Amino acid sequence: MATAKRVLCPERIRRVPRAFSWVDHRLVREGHISRLSHEAQALYLFLVTVSDADGLSYYSDAKAARLLNMQVPALCSARRDLCAAGLVAYRHPLYQVLSLDVPDAGLPATLSHAPRRGSGEAVAIGEVLRRAMGGAR
Repeated sequence: MATAKRVLCPERIRRVPRAFSWVDHRLVREGHISRLSHEAQALYLFLVTVSDADGLSYYSDAKAARLLNMQVPALCSARRDLCAAGLVAYRHPLYQVLSLDVPDAGLPATLSHAPRRGSGEAVAIGEVLRRAMGGAR
């Protein structure tokens, strides 16, 4: 028996502000979130929250770590995980939260963090590691 949905607090219905980005449900549906550490999940949520409409933000490592109650090395590890998963691009000092849509095949490999599956094409190191550890999709 399915639970009927009903708004619990109608005066507080959440609306996504136009100036800020939002969380894509495909993070859960496609299993992206389950492959991330808690630190990487926290950093991703933080970046989605503070990024502009293009997914860009430039918080320093020290400030982001302080706001997330984590040490800077843990934040750097979380950032590497997000980059390897193709969810975030980073070039000091700028972060970009990436679309979950598969990029066009015409994009240069340096711009595309999504794994490519064609013959002889580049594959992200995160995808190689996932496959090696038995998590191939």
